[in-house]
Amino acid sequence: MEIGISTFAETSPDVHTGEVMSHAQRLREVVEEIVLADEVGLDVYGVGEHHRKDYAASSPAMVLAAAAAQTSHIRLTSAVTVLSSADPVRVFQDFATLDGISNGRAEIMAGRGSFIESFPLFGYDLNDYDTLFDEKLDLLLKLRESEKVTWSGTHRPAIQNLGVYPRPVQDPLPIWIGSGGNQESVIRAGLLGLPLVLAIIGGRPTQFAPLVQLYKKAATHAGHDASKLAVASHSHGFVGDDLESAVDTFFLPTQQSMNVIGKERGWPSYTRSSYDAARSLEGALYVGDPQTVAEKIIYLRKNVGITRFMLHVPLGTMPHADVMRAIELLGTKVAPMVRTEIAKWEAAGGI
Repeated sequence: MEIGISTFAETSPDVHTGEVMSHAQRLREVVEEIVLADEVGLDVYGVGEHHRKDYAASSPAMVLAAAAAQTSHIRLTSAVTVLSSADPVRVFQDFATLDGISNGRAEIMAGRGSFIESFPLFGYDLNDYDTLFDEKLDLLLKLRESEKVTWSGTHRPAIQNLGVYPRPVQDPLPIWIGSGGNQESVIRAGLLGLPLVLAIIGGRPTQFAPLVQLYKKAATHAGHDASKLAVASHSHGFVGDDLESAVDTFFLPTQQSMNVIGKERGWPSYTRSSYDAARSLEGALYVGDPQTVAEKIIYLRKNVGITRFMLHVPLGTMPHADVMRAIELLGTKVAPMVRTEIAKWEAAGGI
């Protein structure tokens, strides 16, 4: 069971002061968070790509590369790369470069993206939302298969027997498929034999169990060994020294962030009752003291089949010291409890 962190490098107004930190400051903080995550033994850190004012990381590979030379063990991934509006050649080159700097710790998490700002920014038509992803994923996979590539499509100029460099340390460079939980995306990942990441940020996580089974069924149908395919989740949360302070600390920035996005998407207001329901055992919010968070991750592993858990923190803007403490507790307290329990469970026949 792998445990890690994901971030979008949020720069929303501070809920207490109204101040907005600079993108530069938040990016430097993220690098410090990655270094700490490595030091406390976490397995993976992911940075999401966005192209809007309230998120600082438009180029995850650049941020991860800044931390690569200061870390030794932690895997470094996008969370996600918006492949539909990106050039797959440049994506591959960026992450192959990251792979070299980190000596084989880079990963790509490819997705359509839940925000659409990158499409007009890079000149793409939202009417091509689905076909852009399919075509660009096809090219990205070909780029990792061989040094020289011949490829043609409808949304990008053809490539005729051209080399793409640098080549990564890992062969193959890991490419995950990020999904919000629709059947089409999990079936695609399964048929391609690619590891799957599910954004479990609402509802009951156990509702995703049938999707995991569908993914494995598709993988088996395509001739892949489903038992060897990883399934990850990305979920909001926060770890504090005690339950009450953790819950209170995380509520206001969560409420602010959810209401900003909710206003854009027509969601109802996010209330304290919504928050409290989501942090129950069967809810999708992983917030509390180490014991509480560990129990929820264990529950997720046993009931959904997740083999990598990524805690998304902060959600909204939080003091850097609070985020660093949450990372420290996740690595030193939560992760050992989860790994010990899951090892026992698997030894007893759990799958």
